[in-house]
Amino acid sequence: MKNFARFLIYSLIVWNIGWSLTVQAQEVKYDTTHRPAKYKELVEQFKAELTAKKPIVFLGNSITAGTNWAKLLNLDNSINRGISGDITFGVLERLQEVIDRKPSKVFILIGINDISRNIPDALILRNYKTMISRIRRESPKTKIYFYTLLPVNASFEKYKNHYGKDEHILYLNEEIKNLKAKRVKIIDLYPAFLDADHKLRADLTKDGLHLIPAGYEVWKQLLEKGKYLK
Repeated sequence: MKNFARFLIYSLIVWNIGWSLTVQAQEVKYDTTHRPAKYKELVEQFKAELTAKKPIVFLGNSITAGTNWAKLLNLDNSINRGISGDITFGVLERLQEVIDRKPSKVFILIGINDISRNIPDALILRNYKTMISRIRRESPKTKIYFYTLLPVNASFEKYKNHYGKDEHILYLNEEIKNLKAKRVKIIDLYPAFLDADHKLRADLTKDGLHLIPAGYEVWKQLLEKGKYLK
C-alpha cells in the first residue's frame, strides 16, 4: 500500500512538472525591439528631408506608407511618415523627428503589427498614451488625430500572423475612442472598411491587410466629410 501511495505521489509530481512545462511552452512570447529592415535608412531620410513649416504628418506603418497623401488629399505641406512593418515601439523611437518639425497636425495609425507580433494590448495602449503625452509636451500647438485600426480579411491567406486576432483589434479600437478624453480627435476608420461578415472589404484590399487605391478613396472621403483637414 505504501509503495502504491509513493507511486501515486511520484506520478502526480511528474504529471505536474509536465503540465507546467507545457503551459510555459504555450506562453505567447513577443519582441518589442523588432525594427523593419529599412527602418534606420528611412529614419535618416526623414531627418534629412526638407519640408514646409508646420507640416501635416501622417504617421504609421505600411498602411500609411501605401499612398501619396499630398497627392491624394491635395495637401502640399503633408509628409508621409509611414514605415512598412513598424510597431508602436518603433514609432516612439522615431517620434522626435516628427515633434521637432512642430507639425500643425499629426494623424496616427499604428498597432496592427504589434498585434501580429503578440505584443500585449496593454503595452500598445501605453505606447499610444506616451505618443500623445510627448507630442503634447514638446509641440503643444500640434493637433493630434488617432485612427481606429482597420479590420483584416483572413480569406486572402497571406498575412496569417495578422488574422484570427479580431478581439485585440476591437479592444484597442474601444480604447482608442477613449483617448478623446486627452483632447485627441478620433477618426473611426474601422466601420467604413467592414463587409457584412465583419472583415476588411475585399474590394478595398489586395491581400487582406493593405489597401488598394479604392481603399484610400474611402479614407479620403472620411477625412473630407469630417472636415479634419480644415
